[in-house]
Amino acid sequence: MKLLKQFIQQETVLTAAVVLAVVSAFFVPPDAQYLGYIDLRTLAILFSLMTVMAGLRRQGFFDGLGRALLSRTHSTFQLTLVLVGLCFFGSMFITNDVSLLTFVPFTFVVLSRLGADVRRSLLIPVVCMQTIAANLGSMLTPIGNPQNLYLYGKSGMSIGGFVLLMLPYTLVSLLLLLAWAALVCRKTSAVLSADELVSSSASQGDQKIILLYLVLFAVCLLSVIRVLPYGIAFAAVLVCALFADPHTLQAVDYSLLLTFVAFFIFIGNLGRIPAFSGWLQEFLTGREVLVAVLASQVTSNVPAALLLSGFTAETQALIIGTNLGGLGTLIASMASLISYRQIARELPQGKKQYFGLFTLSNLIFLAILLGVWFLLR
Repeated sequence: MKLLKQFIQQETVLTAAVVLAVVSAFFVPPDAQYLGYIDLRTLAILFSLMTVMAGLRRQGFFDGLGRALLSRTHSTFQLTLVLVGLCFFGSMFITNDVSLLTFVPFTFVVLSRLGADVRRSLLIPVVCMQTIAANLGSMLTPIGNPQNLYLYGKSGMSIGGFVLLMLPYTLVSLLLLLAWAALVCRKTSAVLSADELVSSSASQGDQKIILLYLVLFAVCLLSVIRVLPYGIAFAAVLVCALFADPHTLQAVDYSLLLTFVAFFIFIGNLGRIPAFSGWLQEFLTGREVLVAVLASQVTSNVPAALLLSGFTAETQALIIGTNLGGLGTLIASMASLISYRQIARELPQGKKQYFGLFTLSNLIFLAILLGVWFLLR
């Protein structure tokens, strides 16, 4: 019973998805059509990308990139820009989750090398900015977050079309982050040296393994843009990981893959209940962006994308809505919980301050970006 309770606490979204899938099966008994619910392309590419990113992270590739950038940092403003920029630009290619899992702990290590006053004034604002930056940077590309990968595949858009769709919101987000960084550092100005920030004893990963993962990443990208069949990318990543770096397969987020499967079943079953599907389609019509934003606040944006995509053909509106919907509450994007847990573990007395700043900042960013959407629609 204790283990079950711990599992539910750790995997709340997966548990909810499984419960919904099981309940829906009472209304639509399992049959051959269930197999058609599962989007194998999304699952295969998602697994491939998660494996590659887990491998590069285990080899310290992203830490090395961060250290290289910090070696050219000489002020608190530059330091803030580097730490936030790593999350913003990194999330476009390594997903918001991996970006935060990598660079938030890295930030704690870096800031621990500074004076107590500087560290105290920067830590919570910078981690808060990093979290927002990861969620906003990830919206530019199909591989930035799981819902983008799914909706991109469903939409049939070109990668160029996807980037152009989200580019205005990304550029505005970048300007907002720059303004915020300047505001945070206005009262905390200090001259820094590279020796303070960069550890010379950092371990180097296996360069051959890193090169292998970079090649596999290129293979994944070719699969995303539909140059290579997704089965080839999946097989290449699985075989290479099994033989060259099997421990990386243990670091893959299989609960996310199972969550997708459970939601595919739930959504597929809902679509076969005429009364519900008809009502939801009517409710969504003309309101796709706003409904996606609101749904993300209580379910997070990945489940919102999976659920709503089954009842509207306006996939581009869902792409905008679920990406903007990652702002707002702490659970609007599940990636945000990564930073909160890190703050709770490393700075428990700062939890309330972080939560307040996070919520206020997210609401401001969300309001501004919804204004941009209103002007562009």
